[in-house]
Amino acid sequence: MASYIARNIVKSPAALGLTQQQFGNLRAFSVGTQLNSKKTVPDRTGKNIVLVDGVRTPFLMSGTDYSKLMPHDLAKQALAGILKKTGVPKEMIDYVIYGTVIQEVKTSNIAREAALAAGYSDKTPAHTVTMACISSNVAMTTAIGLIASGVYELIVAGGVEFMSDIPIRHNRKMRSLMLQANKAKTLQQKLGLLASIRPDYFVPELPAVAEFSSGETMGHSADRLAAAFGATRREQDEFALRSHTLAQHAYESGHFTDLIPVKIPGIDKVIEKDNGIRVSTPEQLAKLKPAFIKPHGTVTAANASFLTDGASAAIVTTEAKAKALGLKPKAYLRDFIYVSQDPIDQLLLGPAYGTPIVLEKAGLTMKDIAVWEFHEAFAGQILANFKAMDSDWFAQTYMKRSSKIGAPDINKFNNWGGSLSIGHPFAATGIRLAMHTANRLVKEDGQFGVVAACAAGGQGVAMILERHPEATAN
Repeated sequence: MASYIARNIVKSPAALGLTQQQFGNLRAFSVGTQLNSKKTVPDRTGKNIVLVDGVRTPFLMSGTDYSKLMPHDLAKQALAGILKKTGVPKEMIDYVIYGTVIQEVKTSNIAREAALAAGYSDKTPAHTVTMACISSNVAMTTAIGLIASGVYELIVAGGVEFMSDIPIRHNRKMRSLMLQANKAKTLQQKLGLLASIRPDYFVPELPAVAEFSSGETMGHSADRLAAAFGATRREQDEFALRSHTLAQHAYESGHFTDLIPVKIPGIDKVIEKDNGIRVSTPEQLAKLKPAFIKPHGTVTAANASFLTDGASAAIVTTEAKAKALGLKPKAYLRDFIYVSQDPIDQLLLGPAYGTPIVLEKAGLTMKDIAVWEFHEAFAGQILANFKAMDSDWFAQTYMKRSSKIGAPDINKFNNWGGSLSIGHPFAATGIRLAMHTANRLVKEDGQFGVVAACAAGGQGVAMILERHPEATAN
């Protein structure tokens, strides 16, 4: 798909219904002034399921202050933090659903281990989910399903990622030999196995942020996607700078009320803020070399999200249960959809595919959305999704739709920064997106917000949140 699009761009710059002039300024993506929506979205569950509140640890670049911890240590902080923030007694939690992507083998069901470490009742069941970068979205929507089915009422959902200490395996030859050695009974058998060892047995298997089906890293896919949609290096750097600038302003303005402080054992200081937000200049960004496709690629260390440690947690329940507990929910969790497509050429286009579907399900239009929060895996990925959403040709050719839905209004898009600047602990990001959406709806006096993200495997999610009438941004 990417190569086909690229050929069309070369033949005709208007193949996607776009011109180069449109990308001189990101504000060109605006679809008009946001209307003060008074629409309603039907509750499909009969339970009016709500996002009560959510928290996250500061998101830190891997190898920094969290490096001596284990993943469940971070998850424990978020799971304890959400109870402290809301005042909900731990005994009232019916179930815990927690996401992780790069699994620590010692805590395979990290949901259970982290919940116990956080002091939750040992009578509270917990299970772990994984769907790459949208794992905590899966945790939230799984909670919706369990509550809608009447099994539980009060669920904690969240996710953790810990890139400072990833599992590194012996290669298969060595693993096989070690298993044989474990079964060897005589000295002769053991010596025979020892003699069979060759130097290549000691080469470890390192985990990679790559697609199993294609063997390609996500950065390579992002570079090809940006080229296919004509997202230039300058546009990508401008978007990355925008993300860092907005995140810095949001933090200084006190908007990150989902942040909780973390005290690291044995270290005097308390971690209180994300450490990846760095406002640079266009000139500094332009000096960086391509990170993946060299020498002509456009994805760099500055316009791509970085490896991050962090955890998040949120409470999902019914409106009636929240009211009974004296809680003021942040938002209604309305419609959601998961999508998947070609994991090679369309790996990062989840938002473009999911957004029109979820809007139709909810009976909403682009102009009804006051807040947009997309996961920023790469600046080029965001720009490619914008261009796909704003292309009749793409809609008709790949989505079998009669026309485009248009790109999000950039004035309403990721106004507090995004994964490029705040960081992206894979399984924790979904909660962060939902909380920024809910809190922005209050701050910006909006009714509906859309959360969308791409994920490995060519998958994606889109969700509709509606501001709760009692919501506050604290």
